[in-house]
Amino acid sequence: MRYVAAYLLAALGGNENPESKDIKKILDSVGIEADNTRLDKVITELKGKNVNDVIATGYSKLASVPAGGAVAVASSAAAGSGGAAAPAAAAEEKKEEKKEESEESDDDMGFGLFD
Repeated sequence: MRYVAAYLLAALGGNENPESKDIKKILDSVGIEADNTRLDKVITELKGKNVNDVIATGYSKLASVPAGGAVAVASSAAAGSGGAAAPAAAAEEKKEEKKEESEESDDDMGFGLFD
């Protein structure tokens, strides 16, 4: 994954066809030693492809994953199209807070320290 991330960083930086040395430079800047086999695999798979097209293809593949992939894509698409996911996130946050409060109130089981 780190090789793909470095490739995407290079592409976002304006280098449409990053080479091994470009990716190694990015990985070295954060203290990661590059594995040439994996690096070459990423380069050969993405060579000549538009990064935006590859990402769009990945989103469409994630939509077909039955265990939460479609939810992640739908929520990220909703957030990008106007922030419709924000109320859902707020509701989820309230539920979590409610759980935490009930757990905390059970800690003393009705007895105080000095009762």
